[in-house]
Amino acid sequence: MLRRALHAGLSGGFRALGRFVASQPVLFASAPVLLAVLLGASFSRYRVEEDVQSLLAPKHSLAKIEGNLVDSLFPINHSKHALYSDLQTPGRYGRVIVTARRGSVLEPPHLDTVLKLHRLIYRMQVTVPPSGPNSFNYSFSHLCLPDDKNACIVDDIIRAMEDIRSARAANRSAPVLRYPITQLADGRRAYVGHQLGGVQSWAPDGGTRGPRGEGVRSARAVQLTYYLQARGGLMEGVAGQWEKAFYSRLREFAALHPQLGFYPATSSSLRTDFQLSSVLARRPLLAGLGLCGALAVLCCSMRDCVRSKPWLGALALLSVTLAGLTAAGILNLSGSTYNSTYLGIPFVMLGHGLFGSFEMLSSWRRTREDQHVKERVASVFEDVMLRFSGSTALHLLTLGLAASPLTNMEAVRLFCRAAALAVAVSYAYVLSFYSSCLVFTGYLETGYRHGCFCRRVPKQERLESKPAWYRCLMYTRYQDEAQTTTGTPHAPRPAELAHTRTYVRPHAAADHLTSVPGHANASDSRPQDSHLLLGCVRRCYGDWITNTYVKPFVVLLYLVYISFGLMGFLQVAQGSDPSGLVAMDTATVSYTRAQQRYFSSYSPVIGFYIYESAPYWNASVQRDLLEYAKGFQRISWLEAYLAYLSERNRSTSLPRDNFTRTLRLDFLREPQFAHFADDIIFAERGPGEEPDVAASRIFLVAKTTENKREEMSVLLDTLRRLSLTSRVRFLIFNPSFVYLDRYAAAVSSPLRHSLLAVLFLLGLSSLAVVEPLVSVWLGLTLLSVQFGVLGFMTLWGVELDCVSVLCLILALGHAADCSAPLLSGFAAGRGDSRTRWVRVALERHGVPSLQAFLCYGAALAPVGSVRSNLTRTLFRCLALTAGCSALHALAFLPTLLTFLPPSKSRARRPDGGDDPRQEVECVEMNDGTRVVDQITTV
Repeated sequence: MLRRALHAGLSGGFRALGRFVASQPVLFASAPVLLAVLLGASFSRYRVEEDVQSLLAPKHSLAKIEGNLVDSLFPINHSKHALYSDLQTPGRYGRVIVTARRGSVLEPPHLDTVLKLHRLIYRMQVTVPPSGPNSFNYSFSHLCLPDDKNACIVDDIIRAMEDIRSARAANRSAPVLRYPITQLADGRRAYVGHQLGGVQSWAPDGGTRGPRGEGVRSARAVQLTYYLQARGGLMEGVAGQWEKAFYSRLREFAALHPQLGFYPATSSSLRTDFQLSSVLARRPLLAGLGLCGALAVLCCSMRDCVRSKPWLGALALLSVTLAGLTAAGILNLSGSTYNSTYLGIPFVMLGHGLFGSFEMLSSWRRTREDQHVKERVASVFEDVMLRFSGSTALHLLTLGLAASPLTNMEAVRLFCRAAALAVAVSYAYVLSFYSSCLVFTGYLETGYRHGCFCRRVPKQERLESKPAWYRCLMYTRYQDEAQTTTGTPHAPRPAELAHTRTYVRPHAAADHLTSVPGHANASDSRPQDSHLLLGCVRRCYGDWITNTYVKPFVVLLYLVYISFGLMGFLQVAQGSDPSGLVAMDTATVSYTRAQQRYFSSYSPVIGFYIYESAPYWNASVQRDLLEYAKGFQRISWLEAYLAYLSERNRSTSLPRDNFTRTLRLDFLREPQFAHFADDIIFAERGPGEEPDVAASRIFLVAKTTENKREEMSVLLDTLRRLSLTSRVRFLIFNPSFVYLDRYAAAVSSPLRHSLLAVLFLLGLSSLAVVEPLVSVWLGLTLLSVQFGVLGFMTLWGVELDCVSVLCLILALGHAADCSAPLLSGFAAGRGDSRTRWVRVALERHGVPSLQAFLCYGAALAPVGSVRSNLTRTLFRCLALTAGCSALHALAFLPTLLTFLPPSKSRARRPDGGDDPRQEVECVEMNDGTRVVDQITTV
């Protein structure tokens, strides 16, 4: 009773809303246009998101906390000897990977070219401001990070290459360059594994390995990094100009030296290439919208020129466009920033808006043509808006929950917030703008006017004298069929008359096909419903999909669908690499590929930070720290210090004061060990007491294989678990950990929360509004669609990143849009067989879904041609979402519903009799043009 009462109340409310919209069509058509134009003027406040790391990395992660602690203990500006390009990343920098197309970069010609490039970059100048008396020429020496001698810190490989060139110029034997740790001319050991790539080694003296690494025979690549300081707004701007000049000079230098390959990257490369996707997608997106509009016009057209409504197809797309413009204006006024993931929002609005628009048009064509336009619009609202409002609520719930603070991925949260706003505005514009357009086209139909040219169609006797092309253009049987259906109209009366008549008519099964008063019998072969797609579904597809011999093959197809989905589900991989979301053919992608090709033998440098005072003089603590670093290539002050003590025949287990005094006054003053002063922080204990080692760091490098990021994730988890049980308080950090740390949980949590919220909403609605079996079927459909999309996108090469998760969230609403009307239409019927009701549901709701799928696919197809990783992921996931939803709405559900609940038992009289008769009270009303019999009581 509660469900029926709520359903009747909501349906009545929407019917009244439909009458109100039909009575004020000009207001509801002009207000959205005016609002969209006013809010569209706010694009002067359009801003692009600058911080890409905050978008693509988990917002709250332990790695970010560890990174802040590391920066507070060992700030980048305090490093006076050496920097590791993949560990310490300042605000601004320029990098370049130089590769030899033939031979080795250590060969004399290539080596001289690399050092020439280094001198060119070192002396490169930028003028800020470009002109005026206050202009100043800034070179790298003005922006670089200085060492302890106030000279710019450069990579150790540059010093090693200069030593090799000097030895060759003096006809001396070149110093042995080892890999990955080598010894420089000043006696210092340096890690060059991230600076020298594609290395082929040989072992000196016939051995297998040198004391700290293998001898380098040849190297295919070398990486150079130039660190910049950006202190204040002026220096930030100068550093930005320097990075642009860095790119231009490298292009010019590469043109002069074709024997080498150059792959540059700067601190702004990721941001620029990430936002480039939206620039590249502009024209394909506009082309897709044009194709969608053309196909929507065709889908709304009919052979009958009066009943045809091609303008409604274009106006449906215009409604979505106005809603997008309004939502964008609201976001601009609220201070939101734009990023390339917003490219998916137009497809969210397009899918949802087109489903609602085509459902309304299909419902309009089922209304009785002898009714007034207001009553027909009211019947459309009563029939469609309850389902459309339910799917909109489901969209808003999934997107709203994903936009909540529970989401740890900022890109997902911002996208879902903007998409929820866009869906809400699109829903309001369908109720107002598109509905008022439906009213206008309804008056054109009532006035016997052409659906495209809006001119009155001549009568049949006048058409006979026209040319054939004109008769074809003006073909209609609207007037003849209306007279045949309703009989000869009554003569006009001076005043509106009404009287009540009571009929007793058979309660045939066909009468149950009409669930909304004012809707015609869907089983009649009405010529105005002879749309091309509707005719195909009614005469061919409906009978074929429900055929007894076809059902087993459809069930088998569903089992294959589930099997392949499970196969892909078991192979889901994380997509935590930010370069997978940038435009192709860009500096970021080229640099990343070169780095993976030549520098994948070793992991990035991992900082091992001991952030509390520890008894380093204790032999057991020394053994623990050496054990932790065992198996890594390492640059460790503790290991070097213990070796220093052993070489001098001194015990490594010195008393505390002696251990610290020798470390400060002897070890760190040796030239080859002076660089370790950057790795130790001393804290004063008191007057006359020896300072204590408050914190220190060592550097670790792991040997890796092809799955570098997966191995780094495993290494991170292993060392973190070790830090919880160790008596030495330490942490490990690398900038890449910000993207790896809890990435899977951060990405999957909004998807999991949205799915649980949808199931909760369906369960709650089944108690009050929707029949329980409809909620069960819809919930299973949503799970099946999302499972299939997740599995097939993995088989298609799409990793689980923020963009693919966005598409999985959108798949919930998209599947509900296309499946909910079919399920509710099937469940609402009583009497007759399941097969008959499946055919009716396909005629009523399958055709609008098919039209929406065709238009959606036309809009999506051009996006697949964009040369961008982000749009490629977006295209594949959205295409799979549309494909899986179409399979369920047009194949799987129609087949399964023919032999699974709900049942279709014939209606019985309350007293148990078999007399299928029903008493109907009608009111005959004259509106001045034709007589209307309106059912008022049953």
